[in-house]
Amino acid sequence: MMKTGAQILLECLKREGVDTIFGYPGARTLLVHDALHGNPDFRHILVRHEQGAAHAADGYARSTGKVGVCLTTSGPGATNLVTGIATAYMDSVPMVALTCQVTTADIGNDAFQEADMVGITRPITKHSYLVTDVKDLARIIREAFHVASTRRPGPVLVDLPSDVLAAMADGKIPDRVGRRGYQEAPMLNKRQLVRAAEVINAARRPLIYAGGGVIMAEAVSDLRNLAEKGGIPVTHTLMAIGAMDTSSPLSIGMLGMYGAWYANKAVDECDCLIAVGARFDDRVTGRLDSFAPNARIIHIDIDPSSIRKNVQVEVPIVADARQALEGLVEMIEEKRHEGWMGEIRAWKQEAPLPRPQSDTPVPHEIIEAISAVAGETPVVASDVGLSQMWTANYFGFPAPRQYITSGGLGTMGFALPAALGAAIGNPGRPVFAINGDGAFQMNVQELATCSHYMIPVKTIILNNGKLGMVRQFQKVFLKERFAATCLGRGVDFCMVARGFGVAAFKVTRKEDLVPTLAKAVATPGPVVVDVDIHPDCYSFPMVPPGKKAIEAIFSPEEWEG
Repeated sequence: MMKTGAQILLECLKREGVDTIFGYPGARTLLVHDALHGNPDFRHILVRHEQGAAHAADGYARSTGKVGVCLTTSGPGATNLVTGIATAYMDSVPMVALTCQVTTADIGNDAFQEADMVGITRPITKHSYLVTDVKDLARIIREAFHVASTRRPGPVLVDLPSDVLAAMADGKIPDRVGRRGYQEAPMLNKRQLVRAAEVINAARRPLIYAGGGVIMAEAVSDLRNLAEKGGIPVTHTLMAIGAMDTSSPLSIGMLGMYGAWYANKAVDECDCLIAVGARFDDRVTGRLDSFAPNARIIHIDIDPSSIRKNVQVEVPIVADARQALEGLVEMIEEKRHEGWMGEIRAWKQEAPLPRPQSDTPVPHEIIEAISAVAGETPVVASDVGLSQMWTANYFGFPAPRQYITSGGLGTMGFALPAALGAAIGNPGRPVFAINGDGAFQMNVQELATCSHYMIPVKTIILNNGKLGMVRQFQKVFLKERFAATCLGRGVDFCMVARGFGVAAFKVTRKEDLVPTLAKAVATPGPVVVDVDIHPDCYSFPMVPPGKKAIEAIFSPEEWEG
């Protein structure tokens, strides 16, 4: 039976297990949206901006482990996805972006709403396709999902000219798929695994440095088994929050620029560092020449280009994290490093995470209050800036895929649409979006999407009237020359939310915080809670640029520049 390209596309998506598409229509998507009309196999979520579609697909993918899918028209519709695609690429999130395009005959002629999406997205995707023949469509869609979800996951773009969507073909979907030169998973070098086990067994102060690849590889239980059998403490990156239950005695929190000082101190003092699914990025290492100076370093990563890119390592292992960790658990000796753990506990007491007190709501108290009312299985999306660091350090996540945020790209405006996607992918679970007032305004229009579909995202705004993280830099490093970071408090966010049909509450007093948050959780559908905080609330400790990771400061006054 002959089918149109649009029909073939949807059959391929169904074959891949797709049930939700985040999209925005245009002239070039007409045939796809027509095929979606009344189709019981798919739920199409009409976002209010294409960037919102990309972030929603991203949040859906991060929180479920499935491939997220977004769909837009050509030209500006497609280019509006770019920030969301780059966000997914930097954090290794599986996504397929479907952009519709002008006809194949018009490509290259500066046609109305034409943009070279393959060229534009080549640096920020695992692969980009331009489909020029409907006979190739089924194969390409299968390839796109295969590439997006295997090895190191990431976004794939498929550009679909409108004449290809209208053309007819039998649409046979290939049973097997693969790209020449693309290896789904690397072969584990068992000799290297034996070397790694020997280094771990000889260590007196071993430390695991867990990255987001642990979660992407579904290797959390294996990581925990390694830590528990070897008595090895674990520090984690922003992307690996939940890889260890934060209440575990072996969990020592987040390392890096805004992480715990004692986590960075443990890295500085350890004699064996086991990095798993991490890329030694600048926000973690501080000065590269002083990172883990006493450690024999083992690096497990599925991407060979990440190994020895920033830091020289003694035992490189190119492998799937789960496979490598399973092998290591069998090989290492059962130990308890009581003296080492005692040192770490002493460092925690010496320099704990700050807990300032005030008569008005304080960020760590707000985050802990949200955690208290969130239930056992929440999904929390935080935006970028101070709200991200406060959430990462103070919420407390026992499991993976409960916390989602933009790490590598640091994209403001991420939280609300990502939470929207997470809520669609996790029906019945409480979902929160934690934002600063600056980040919230970047994709505020997605409140309309939440309202339209009654998506129960609870949005918390930590409102200081400032661009807080940039203001912190100005306060610490530029002697309080606050340029272009004052947003003011002229926006009534509760009124804005109600204008979108969303319930909203305002908090100005500490005693109202928990009751209001509890009321927000109990209110059906989306809710906005606007919480005033002092403009001089900052995230400390902080490692100043160019300094060693252990040279963190705990207040602006400590910086001597």
